Amino acid sequence: MLNTVYQLKRPRQFEAVFKNIELDSKHVLVRPTYLSICNADQRYYQGTRDKKILKKKLPMALIHEGIGRVVYDPTNTFLIGENVIIIPNIATEKDDIIDENYLTSSRFCSSGEDGFLQEFVSACPERLIRLPKGINPNVAAFTELVSVGYHAIGRFNKLAHQRRETIGVWGDGNLSFITTLLLKKRFPDSRIHVFGKHRQKMSEFTFADRTFEITEVPEETTVDHAFECVGGGGASRAVNQIIDHIRPEGFIGLLGVSEEPVSINTRMVLEKGLIMQGSSRSSRKDYEGLISLYKSHPDIIDYLENIVGAQIEVRSIDDIVRAFETDIYKMSGKTIIVWDK
Repeated sequence: MLNTVYQLKRPRQFEAVFKNIELDSKHVLVRPTYLSICNADQRYYQGTRDKKILKKKLPMALIHEGIGRVVYDPTNTFLIGENVIIIPNIATEKDDIIDENYLTSSRFCSSGEDGFLQEFVSACPERLIRLPKGINPNVAAFTELVSVGYHAIGRFNKLAHQRRETIGVWGDGNLSFITTLLLKKRFPDSRIHVFGKHRQKMSEFTFADRTFEITEVPEETTVDHAFECVGGGGASRAVNQIIDHIRPEGFIGLLGVSEEPVSINTRMVLEKGLIMQGSSRSSRKDYEGLISLYKSHPDIIDYLENIVGAQIEVRSIDDIVRAFETDIYKMSGKTIIVWDK
């Protein structure tokens, strides 16, 4: 069958192309319904990625955060009409040591592989997670981003030492909000401190134990472990401030994405014996763990509703452009596309 795919041909220019989908006995057909725009999508849309990367990956359909409705399932895994979360990571092999999201053989939607801006998505059942009933679809749309925070915290839990009285989170954006919230739920006895630039944004972190503006952090302030959720041009300053305030043998989780190399004070990393670990994307087990956390702490969804920003119905290419342009100028929150194709 023919499928309409809305690809970014070049920065700020989408086009509709038609691709054939083979209806076989192993793949489920899903109609996307609610999608969420990620900063990575914006880097392609605005053309801020390296020109060699853009030339290699475009044209390509964007969006890797989203949910959809099952319309065809020859595997009988799902009911027709069921709502599912679509996992963007496509693993092609299994490894006993390396997680699927770090295997170089894995493919990822909206990063060299067409994302969810299409009429239908064909996926094997392992790439779909049944969406629990009652979850706000606007929140469910960015489950992928939440799963990234969940994944990073799981890696922290395995590697960091057990003195966890105070954990710091640097950043005041969506990823920082999510990471802080999940940390508080996973480690309720720890004090979670947030370090950011915008007092107004940090006022939304009502579950945090304390917030600091990065220009006014008392010299004596210390944390046992920390997460960097800044990325971009502010990553170097954030990482180095963490190094200044973290206690010896602490864990630093790096989550922020930067296009340029980041300069850090390696001398103090050595002197303090610090662990630095990068985390990116997630795997099916992270989604499953996150859904279980939602069930045991249903108030997480209520908190996440606070970062739902603009909700834009999309029926045409002009609407897609409008959604992306709106997202550029948002103050905060996640821009949700109500995909009405």
